[in-house]
Amino acid sequence: MLRVRCLRGGSRGAEAVHYIGSRLGRTLTGWVQRTFQSTQAATASSRNSCAADDKATEPLPKDCPVSSYNEWDPLEEVIVGRAENACVPPFTIEANTYEKYWPFYQKQGGHYFPKDHLKKAVAEIEEMCNILKTEGVTVRRPDPIDWSLKYKTPDFESTGLYSAMPRDILIVVGNEIIEAPMAWRSRFFEYRAYRSIIKDYFHRGAKWTTAPKPTMADELYNQDYPIHSVEDRHKLAAQGKFVTTEFEPCFDAADFIRAGRDIFAQRSQVTNYLGIEWMRRHLAPDYRVHIISFKDPNPMHIDATFNIIGPGIVLSNPDRPCHQIDLFKKAGWTIITPPTPIIPDDHPLWMSSKWLSMNVLMLDEKRVMVDANEVPIQKMFEKLGITTIKVNIRNANSLGGGFHCWTCDVRRRGTLQSYLD
Repeated sequence: MLRVRCLRGGSRGAEAVHYIGSRLGRTLTGWVQRTFQSTQAATASSRNSCAADDKATEPLPKDCPVSSYNEWDPLEEVIVGRAENACVPPFTIEANTYEKYWPFYQKQGGHYFPKDHLKKAVAEIEEMCNILKTEGVTVRRPDPIDWSLKYKTPDFESTGLYSAMPRDILIVVGNEIIEAPMAWRSRFFEYRAYRSIIKDYFHRGAKWTTAPKPTMADELYNQDYPIHSVEDRHKLAAQGKFVTTEFEPCFDAADFIRAGRDIFAQRSQVTNYLGIEWMRRHLAPDYRVHIISFKDPNPMHIDATFNIIGPGIVLSNPDRPCHQIDLFKKAGWTIITPPTPIIPDDHPLWMSSKWLSMNVLMLDEKRVMVDANEVPIQKMFEKLGITTIKVNIRNANSLGGGFHCWTCDVRRRGTLQSYLD
């Protein structure tokens, strides 16, 4: 048997042609030569193509569709989530929720949320989109997906959740849109709903980064974390212990909030220190990522606890005080305590707390989208000289988010600045 070691390019390639020809005869020599020449031509063509592709490394265009540095510059384009086909996540150790709803998750996990409720939520979000458009904001929506389908990886099985909360999976930092490596197994394939939008942004000049996809193997979760005792969970959270371990990086984008060069993050049930460190290294040196913490027995997403609404202005949840609040006071920030929410006790909040009242969306420094039912916080904004755009998303709240959660601001008209120095 004739064994030939393939040699790529240059004189070695020519020697290989001569060697093969001498062993196989002149009949095949011509074929080998033609093949070698064809390979050389393809290589040259590839090099030319790569040279042409070098243009992709040029600076981003001035009209890049993705550009946002904070939570309050004038909003021009936003992604708004979908309630369609939303499913109750399986009742597993990482999908921690409030104790009063555990029976609901145990019974309904893997099935659609109640149809009548979803229908109302869909209508509310459609109206919210219409109002945003009236205010001059371009609205994009994720693709509809059936989240009830079961899937399996080498490490786990699950069904999906929804594409209702783009704030959880996407964060825009400057001209870059980052996909978060979320910690719930029911959210493993959630990125698929947003891929068509993100590819469009990428083709039009935006940067696109996907953080390392976690395996979500058992090692990512503290298997001894109490799932039937909320009191024990509170004790562990107070000790800085969470259901997620440091096995691999994970974070929800909603555990980060932006203020120009400074980005604030919390260690939570879905965001670990490795995930925060990945963001810190990825964004350095242009941005500084600060870890802040709160007196919160079940931390998960920062924007109903600490919501920055303007340059040096923050809403700070009185039930979850910030341990590092002096950092902001020394910088001259205004700390505002929002009023107690008035949402009725009997309204289902399967995945969130009543403090969604402070989970507002700033259209600019003088306009805010706020819950039409939450009169106390409307009055608070009006005293601050901020016009309230009242929208009712009470049924949509039940799926786990307010206006900030239901959106991801893709483009705001502003520049990169520092507000902490």
